[in-house]
Amino acid sequence: MNNGRFAISTHILTLLASAKGEVLSSEFIAGSVNINPVLIRKEIMNLRKYGLVASKEGKNGGSYLNKPAKDIRMSDVYEAVRQASVLGQTKNRPNPKCPVGRQINDHLEDLYQKADQAILRDLDTITLEEFCGKFEM
Repeated sequence: MNNGRFAISTHILTLLASAKGEVLSSEFIAGSVNINPVLIRKEIMNLRKYGLVASKEGKNGGSYLNKPAKDIRMSDVYEAVRQASVLGQTKNRPNPKCPVGRQINDHLEDLYQKADQAILRDLDTITLEEFCGKFEM
């Protein structure tokens, strides 16, 4: 996943949680994250697809949490943005005649799955509400 989407999505959700139901514009959120509003809208669309965020269209439109922060687990965020194993994916096609080469990708895949499962188990113990509690507002 090593692409920053988890951090951006967590930032978005933390802002929305701290807004306590107030609708926030992508421009406002982008100002806090310090990136282009188009990228924020792209992440909000993805978070909406996973049921974490809802949006209101129109002049006073924006986004808000789709459910209470206490019901959103950090594992939900990870699942929403995960594109690949945290350890990456191999694109290498090792030599099939080598005793290591012909088996390495299978064994690496097992490690990747175990690492992702460990991350999910840990993140599943933390709610967005608990994460938000770390901030001085």
